[in-house]
Amino acid sequence: MDGSGSFREGRVQERARPVQEVVGCEGEALSTRTQVHINLRVNPSKTSDQSTTPITGGRRRSILPAQRVLIAPSILSADFARLAEDSMAALNAGGDLLHVDIMDGQFVPNLSMGPAICASLHRALPSVFLDVHLMVMDPAAYIEPFAKAGASHITFHIEVAPEPLALIERIHALGLTAGLAINPDTPAEALFPFLNEIEVALVMSVHPGFSGQKFIASVLTKTRALRDAGHPSMRVEMDGGVTPACAADCRAHGCDMMVAATAIFGRSDYAAAIAGLRA
Repeated sequence: MDGSGSFREGRVQERARPVQEVVGCEGEALSTRTQVHINLRVNPSKTSDQSTTPITGGRRRSILPAQRVLIAPSILSADFARLAEDSMAALNAGGDLLHVDIMDGQFVPNLSMGPAICASLHRALPSVFLDVHLMVMDPAAYIEPFAKAGASHITFHIEVAPEPLALIERIHALGLTAGLAINPDTPAEALFPFLNEIEVALVMSVHPGFSGQKFIASVLTKTRALRDAGHPSMRVEMDGGVTPACAADCRAHGCDMMVAATAIFGRSDYAAAIAGLRA
């Protein structure tokens, strides 16, 4: 990790917000929300006509701005009947990227979605950063399918990875940034041997599986420990129960990336919800 930006391989400054037409899953324009401004994070390896991300060697260049707290709306709480439009509305309201929770019904007691949903979302919003969070028993089986589906970043759990370095290297080889996650009961020290190899350290602040749970404040000591031990360019991401009531504490304890599900999608005013998380 070179220390020059928010993710491995250097800092890329935040781009202006160009006008972007959102395309549907089969390539057609979405008639109700065309020609709108969106908070784009343009990936130079992607073009707007790609339905999937090519699998090539080399690291994916950082596409998120450094020195800024990032808000990641979690699509788990979005309206799946109009997923692209709802996701884009959250980005228009100030979200920086989309958080995509993948659950297999084994590592957590819930099922969410597979690569097909991710690929459809990528086709509809080809320039948006997709932060894929694997809450699965066998993360190795999911890495390449989600890379092909358009993921920008993949985080997996240390609790189910006997050889995490091999998985991190695999993610990087596919051109994505990589992260490691811990559950509320897992000590932060479990990630210490790998902090120089990852772009994101994610701390679960609820027991994973369902959105809308209450924030577990005791995990704040873990984010502070990871921030202090990690490289300055590593992102520390809080995921679970994040609301405006605890967002300031998250930032004060080293978090510079916050996932919010019902705190955004459960509100009628997405912009007010996101502004509250930044306040």
